[in-house]
Amino acid sequence: MEKTTYEDCIRLLQHELIPALGCTEPIALAYCAAKARQVLGRELADFEAIDIYCSGNIIKNVKGVTVPRSGGLRGIEIAAAMGITGGDPDRGLEVLEDITPDQVQQAVALKESGLMQLHIVEGEENLYIRTEIKAGQDQVAVTIEKEHTHISRIVKNGQVIQEQEASQTKASQASSPATAQALTLKKILEFANTVDFKAYPELLELLDRQISYNWEIAEEGLANPYGAQVGRTFLEHTQHDPIARKAIAYASAGSDARMGGCNLPVVINSGSGNQGVTVSLPVIVYAREMQLDEDKLHRALLVSNLMAIHQKAFIGKLSAFCGVVSAAAGAGTGISYLKGLNYEQMSMVVTNTLATIGGMVCDGAKSSCAMKIAQALNNAFLAIDMAEKGLCFQHGEGLVGADVEATIRNIGRMAKEGMKSTDLEILNIMIE
Repeated sequence: MEKTTYEDCIRLLQHELIPALGCTEPIALAYCAAKARQVLGRELADFEAIDIYCSGNIIKNVKGVTVPRSGGLRGIEIAAAMGITGGDPDRGLEVLEDITPDQVQQAVALKESGLMQLHIVEGEENLYIRTEIKAGQDQVAVTIEKEHTHISRIVKNGQVIQEQEASQTKASQASSPATAQALTLKKILEFANTVDFKAYPELLELLDRQISYNWEIAEEGLANPYGAQVGRTFLEHTQHDPIARKAIAYASAGSDARMGGCNLPVVINSGSGNQGVTVSLPVIVYAREMQLDEDKLHRALLVSNLMAIHQKAFIGKLSAFCGVVSAAAGAGTGISYLKGLNYEQMSMVVTNTLATIGGMVCDGAKSSCAMKIAQALNNAFLAIDMAEKGLCFQHGEGLVGADVEATIRNIGRMAKEGMKSTDLEILNIMIE
């Protein structure tokens, strides 16, 4: 395997599989606001105006989800206010980890003070946030775009004190869409089969953290009545293969807990916690139920995570296409790897998954995401069953391409370009 591709896989995993406390869009709002207050360096009592500028996709993904550590509160203003009153920007997507109940109450008071104004921004990236705070003679503006933690611009009192395109950072160069798009299922399988974990202990640590964090929040979601309780209901009442049922239930329960404001972090994938639990928990459940060794599990997680990252590179971080579909296709390849399926069969799994449920829309982060995960994974398990029998949808049937990579590109094109008007209409409906 080429050294460049090998290193690209490692950097992509390091960049994308990071911890996040809560749904990543409200957390990105909190992070941006916390950074603005840190740069401003003024007391809360001095604040005169707070303006929050967001792209439509940010608004869509914040509107219906509970902010962690808020006591059940929702919305853009409370997420930003909590970032201001108690957020630690040095913790990235775990910005609200140490917020206190008193600081939450301060955030509620700030939200109700009339100082905060929300503005919808058009003509920018799908992932765009700008927080502007004015206090006396001081004013600061912090902008996040393209990635949830990428601060592209900081302006204080009219002077630019930081400006950097996402493509200029080493991490972003390594994790750019072009890098992920250049991967193929064959390259991913070669990497998973040959990587030496002894030579890359940080990679093993990364995967173990994903296993630990995501398993813990799934068990929390099964033990307690978060959200719509999709995971608990699925585990109790559906009649599927017991391993598949448990795998789907755990992933759905992880989403139940996240969308319901659980205070546990998860390891995300492609900027999304729901995609993070979808791509990992079914693989973990299957490996443990089949009593497979940890090395096999780690390599299967490499396959599932990289396949999800590869697909999302053609779609973008935020769109009208529900990202748990690509994550479920990734999980399907990871489970196929554990089952010993070959490359041709894994290609069928991805094709069968994307060709059927690939039209599911994203209408924001909320409790129903857990059911979307259940449906996408249920479809992926059916795709595995079909592949084991040599059954696959054929080239020319809908968006199915000449091979698995062509199908991935076709789905990406449909999601990124074809669903732009869908995305706008979804936002209009939600705002109305």
